[in-house]
Amino acid sequence: MSGGIGIVGAGYVGVPLAQVFAEAGHDVHPVSSPEAAELSKLLENIFRSVNIALVNELAQLCDRMGIDVWEVVEAASTKPFGFMPFQPGPGLGGHCIPIDPFYLTWKAREFGFYTEFIELAGKVNESMPYFCRSVVSQALNHAKERSLKGSRILVLGVAYKADISDMRESPAVKLISLLENAGADVAYHDPFVPEFDGMTSSPLEPEAYDCIAIVTNHSSIDYADLVRRGKVIVDFRNATKGHEVDGKVWKL
Repeated sequence: MSGGIGIVGAGYVGVPLAQVFAEAGHDVHPVSSPEAAELSKLLENIFRSVNIALVNELAQLCDRMGIDVWEVVEAASTKPFGFMPFQPGPGLGGHCIPIDPFYLTWKAREFGFYTEFIELAGKVNESMPYFCRSVVSQALNHAKERSLKGSRILVLGVAYKADISDMRESPAVKLISLLENAGADVAYHDPFVPEFDGMTSSPLEPEAYDCIAIVTNHSSIDYADLVRRGKVIVDFRNATKGHEVDGKVWKL
């Protein structure tokens, strides 16, 4: 079951089991086999993976063209039909979306089939932490004439999505590693993740850092205050919308 509700997801819903879920008040959609049920779940996750890759690729193009990708997505979302908005970001996280598509690519090869579209989406999404590192580097260079090496950087949010503590496949982990490899002094703050991999969540003291990179947009953070107090803000989630300051806030 997907998301704890009565739609086919992780396994086959047989007739007796379907009746149990239906009697519990869930909507149930029985299918013909466990394979069809599993592929239904995979299609749901692959659909999101591919569309997130599309908007992540567009974000990189918008960066070169000097266009706000968030504005573009918001405008496209006004179409009353035929468009479903997806948000760009620093990469995919969680147990399902970064992993399930690649399970299908492996399985497809047993049938002599190559899921090139799915694999390309995976490559785009996996490359996002590298692109985000370059955005941080550019922001420091242009705003403060500093390099990554020796700069104090606070990664704000390390859970893979807002308002949870789940860090499975979080792109923040890769970004932290990339920043550290470039010589930066990296700390993190996350109200949901007190510690991980030998690191401990630091107090949120924006003035203490050369740059703050918003990787996860937890709703408990006062982003207006963050912009006021921070020196350079790099926002990968559009969390600072409405509080942007030219030369101070840089976005994906």
